[in-house]
Formats: sequence, C-alpha cells, structure tokens
Amino acid sequence: MRQCVIFLLMWIVVTPSFATLSKKKNVTMEAMWKLIQDQQKEIEALKAKVDGTTQGHQAETMGSHTLPAATNKNSSDHLSSEGVPLKDANSSKVPDKSSKSQGIVKSDTERKTDILASEVEKLKTKLLIPDKREYKVEYGLGPAASEVYRVNRGLSIGGYGEWYYTNYSQGVKSTFDDARAVIYVGYKFNDWILMNSEFEFEHGSTGEGSEQKGEVSNEFAYLDFLLNPKSNVRTGLLLVPMGFINEIHEGPTFHGNRRPTVEQVIIPTTWREMGAGIWGQLAEGLQYRMYGLNGLDAAGFTSAGISEGRQNGTYSLAQDFAFTGRLDYYMPFVPGLQVGASTWVGDSGQGNEYAGSKVNALTQLYEGHIQWRYRGFEMRALGAVGSIGNAAQLSLAKKETIGSQNYGWYTEFAYDVMPFLFTDSTQYLAPFFRYEAYNTLAKVPTGFTNYDGLYDQWIFQGGLTYKPITNVAVKLDYQNFNSAARPLPDQFNLGVAFMY
Repeated sequence: MRQCVIFLLMWIVVTPSFATLSKKKNVTMEAMWKLIQDQQKEIEALKAKVDGTTQGHQAETMGSHTLPAATNKNSSDHLSSEGVPLKDANSSKVPDKSSKSQGIVKSDTERKTDILASEVEKLKTKLLIPDKREYKVEYGLGPAASEVYRVNRGLSIGGYGEWYYTNYSQGVKSTFDDARAVIYVGYKFNDWILMNSEFEFEHGSTGEGSEQKGEVSNEFAYLDFLLNPKSNVRTGLLLVPMGFINEIHEGPTFHGNRRPTVEQVIIPTTWREMGAGIWGQLAEGLQYRMYGLNGLDAAGFTSAGISEGRQNGTYSLAQDFAFTGRLDYYMPFVPGLQVGASTWVGDSGQGNEYAGSKVNALTQLYEGHIQWRYRGFEMRALGAVGSIGNAAQLSLAKKETIGSQNYGWYTEFAYDVMPFLFTDSTQYLAPFFRYEAYNTLAKVPTGFTNYDGLYDQWIFQGGLTYKPITNVAVKLDYQNFNSAARPLPDQFNLGVAFMY
C-alpha cells in the first residue's frame, strides 16, 4: 500500500505539468527542456525514496520471519541456500525463480517508475530531434544558414542549391548552369558559444588545367559568443551586412533565378571579409550589426565597379581597415514592415602604389531599404550610392576609368495568387515585377571617359515563382537589359532552387 501511494504521488506530480504544457501553443523548446530536467530530478528523488522504503520493508519482513535453529529434518527441503522458502507445503503457490537473488528483485513501483523514466527519455529525444524543421531568418542569416541557432547542442547541417536554363537574345548561345550547391555546417559548443560556416560549390566543377569553370569557396565561417540579447560578439570570415541579398541569399528567399543586378554590381555578392564586431537587438524589433573588417583592395576596382576589390579571406591585405554597420526596424505596429540602412566606409589603397605614389582610395557605400509583406502582398525597394577617393590616380594607373561616384536602386512587387485559385492550398504561386537602374560611372574623374554610358544600365524583369513547399521554388522570369550606349542581350531564365 505504501508503494502504491508513492507511485500515485509521483504520477500526480508529473502528469499535470505535461498536461498544462501541452495546452500552451507557443511553448518554447527551452521551456520544454527545463520542465523535463525538473521532472527527471523529481523522478530520481522518488526512486531513491522508494528504494529506501523497499529495502527497509524487506529487512523488517526477514527479521520477523526468521526460522528457529531447531527444526525437523524435512524443513531444509523448503529452503534455498540463502534461507528463502522455496515452496510452502500447505500452498500451491510457487515464487518466481527470479526471486532467488534480492539484487534482481524489482517491486511493482520500481517497474512502473522505470517505464515512466523511459517515456521521459523518449520525450527528450523528440525535443532534441524535432519532426519538423523551421525555416526562418535568425540573427542576420538566411533560413537554412540559421539552423545552428535552433539546436540545443552539437552539430547542425543545412544547405541550398540552384540551377537554371538561360536562353539569350541577339544570337548568344543558351546555357544550362548548376549555379550553386551549398553546405552549411554549424556546431553549438554550449548555450553561448557556436560556430557557423558555409561551403559553396559553384558551376558544377572547378575545371582542370587552363579550364575556367567553377570554384569552391568558404562563403563565411565565424564564431558567435551569445552574451545577452543586446550585445553579442561575432568574429571570423563575416558577411558584410548590406542590402537584402548578401546575407540572406538562399534561392527560395528571393524572386527570379538570378540575384538582383544592383546587389551584384553596386553591392557585391557574396561579399565577406575577415574581422570582428558586435550585434544584437536594442529594443523590440530594432536590430543592429557593426563590424570592423579588412578593407577592400583597390587593385581589383574596374569600370564595372568595386566587386573585384573583395578579398574574401584569401591572404587578405590588412594595411587598411573598414567599418560596416546595419540597423533594421521591424515595426510591431505594422505587421510585415521592415525598414533599414547600412554602410561601408574604409580606405582601399592597402599600401600599394598607383602611378608612382600610394593612395588611400577612401571607399564609401551607403544603402537604404524597405520591405513589406502583408498577407499575399510583397514589396521591396533598395537604393545605394557610393564613392571612391583618388579615382583619377587609380584610373591613370589601371588605364581604365574608375568611377568616382556610383549608384543603383530597384523596386519589386509580387502577390501570391494561389488562394484565389485553390482556397485550401498551402502552396505558393506569385507573379512578380522588378525594375532596376544603376551606373558604376555616375561621375568620372576629369579627363576620363564614361564609355558613352555603357555602364549606365536599366533592367525590366517579370516572372513567376512557384513553391510546392516552403523550401523548394520553381522559377520562371524574363529580363530586358538596356544601356545608354547600345542594346544588350535579353534573358529568359527557367530554374529550380531549394534549401534544407
């Protein structure tokens, strides 16, 4: 009876907690884990109490039924070598053979407790390995790249990929490209230190000999030290936090098979440099990231922009450093609305000589963006302006015009029409339209040409994005390219993108 009471008390303690927790729709993994740990402690304490009670009861029973030393000669036939009765002469009941050793004997309460502990372990496993993965942006990273922030401990794996067919106008040959195959590898050492990295395989192969094909790159690799919500430390090969695409570039997260041109030319992609900084959330919906990184290398600047000045962690010259920062506000009073701005400021001379002397080549880039997603409606707009110091000296040394000023902007609209076609469908189908304009030679040094406006371009783009599930997208789009100098080939693109 005492053992039954203990088991009943234990069941009363455990069951309501799980029942209450199961009614909460927004319960977090952390809350579930804490409850499991608390319940495990209670189970262990109750098991210890039951063990003590059982042993005391067994000792008491043995003491009260000690057989007398003098007995008839047949009495020994009913005893084991340990002095435990094997069979009562006046009873038909035969004890279980497992009761020969007191060390193997388990009370009914202990057996039930073990079953309950086993169920708790199963629940722990479900918490550690959830049946359904979430795909959402975390701490400035894309949905797949954020997986390491959602595990309790240890290794995390994610990734994305995209390939597409392109048909060009003006007699340019069509192509089919395995554009990217990416693996994210993260490791959470404990609840406040983690590592995250991205390895990218581009264009199917690195080629052999003199072939110019794809490449394998470490897109980012950093350590995060999670100190508190307002201030955390990040160091390593970091993504520059500018624009929409540079940090969040998984294929299913943007429309069109190719990334917006403004976010390839004016804001380079994928732009990453070595350094360290801080990030966090200052208030509800107000997030920031600030890093100190090695500067660009002006030796890579061209008429087409600063993109080839990225050093990407490859023996990066660090004679000159740069500051980059970003601020975003996700307005709680306007659902789905995000506004923000970012900047890059730093010298790019890196101690090199141009036309007989060293230059600072102060490089500045300022960007603002707005995004609104409400029900089926989506809108994005982004604008960026930049400048390069000592552009005349750079142009003279490189024998091509380096723009002293540049700019780019685009706006994009989309709407999910699937609810109008199939009201019960969870799939996604959105026509979209994007307009882009940019000029990498918006202002040139005196005495240098702008190549008749060749780098003054604008693009009309329209298409469809279909998602049978959240992390797979089938895309179709058409891009109409224009420049002030001459017509450019248009593109029809059809492809697939995924993330995991």
